[in-house]
Amino acid sequence: MLSRVAQGLLRTGPSAVSTVRSSSFNFRDAFDLSSQLTEDERALMETAHEYCQEKLLPRVTEAYRGEKYDPTLIPEMGKMGLLGAPYQGYGCAGTTSVGYGLIAREVERVDSGYRSTMSVQTSLVIGPIYNYVHLTGQSQRPPKPPSPGTEEQKKKYIPGLASGELVGCFGLTEPNHGSNPSGMETKARWDEKTKTYRLSGTKSWISNSPVADVLIVWARSDKHNNDIKGFILEKGMDGLTCPKIEGKLSLRTSVTGQIAMDEVPVPEANLLPNARGLGGPFGCLNNARMGIAFGALGAAEDCFHRAREYALERSQFGRPLAQNQLIQLKFADMLTEITLGLQACLRVARLKDEGLVTPEQISLIKRNSCGKSLDIARKARDILGGNGIVDEYHVIRHMINLETVNTYEGPFSALPKSAKICFQDLS
Repeated sequence: MLSRVAQGLLRTGPSAVSTVRSSSFNFRDAFDLSSQLTEDERALMETAHEYCQEKLLPRVTEAYRGEKYDPTLIPEMGKMGLLGAPYQGYGCAGTTSVGYGLIAREVERVDSGYRSTMSVQTSLVIGPIYNYVHLTGQSQRPPKPPSPGTEEQKKKYIPGLASGELVGCFGLTEPNHGSNPSGMETKARWDEKTKTYRLSGTKSWISNSPVADVLIVWARSDKHNNDIKGFILEKGMDGLTCPKIEGKLSLRTSVTGQIAMDEVPVPEANLLPNARGLGGPFGCLNNARMGIAFGALGAAEDCFHRAREYALERSQFGRPLAQNQLIQLKFADMLTEITLGLQACLRVARLKDEGLVTPEQISLIKRNSCGKSLDIARKARDILGGNGIVDEYHVIRHMINLETVNTYEGPFSALPKSAKICFQDLS
């Protein structure tokens, strides 16, 4: 069985994004994912692939080496229609959840930092302003509540965010509260005289914050019985600073920082009125995790294909590495996890578009994709030997990035809610 899979891997196949159906085995699309997409989704995938390979890939190595955020990235993505893609109107493309996942996959095929920049803008900034979906319960599927973003907020912010003229960030994590956001210390004090909220506190590990024009910040509001509420802050507000976190060895193509607030005055109109409690930020994170699940597999695919080419070209002991069964086993394992992972992502994204998805299902694919992709990157690095730690081969960059992707927005090691439900009958 291994030899048959290996033979398929060693054959020269079609391009990385294949839309041609054939009865022969195509290791680049083992379960014929392309045929399961709509025509619009395939076109979007091909467009995103072409842009990422032609425009992002040539500059990623230097950006990673220098820890340089590229200020042209967001405007470029906006021009391509990649920002706010799953939302309708206001300059957004209005694609499906699958379409958004395919974009994330192609961007992260180049770099996780680039995908993080994009997904924060889309899921965590445009998302809460546009259409927050609060899913609760184990099997309940309640109707969607009203959008927390008012029409004025949508018209003011979303077109600029979708075009890339504005950059956004999402402030939930705090220095003392990472995987425990319920311990949030950031406060929003209502000032009756000025009709403003006064926000004080610090958020940390916030993607895009040093360059953000629009900041979605979560705080405990004394006007709402100390419940967690969402607020829209803007660059330049009094008492607001966003220092950069220096010295990252992962996600170096994206910019990360803090949000420091000292009595920042926020108008009442900048409250997200219908986002209540932790359900508000968690609803946003569910959308982001969907993109992460697709995206991580894009990085894994890139590691797989680069390692495959290397194993075919590199000879040891008088024959190509690819002719060793131990190496072939690694490739069979990698291909299996990528193929099954993509099918899982596709299914959950379809459920989301049907309004039937649960947070547990999204957590499962996020956990699976990130953990398996990190394992694949490690296997690929091992196949490349010493060359595996050289950045021009790209694999080590993916591996270090995936260490972070495996942790943020719900770490792999944290017990998923879905696992707890397996034992809900236990006292």
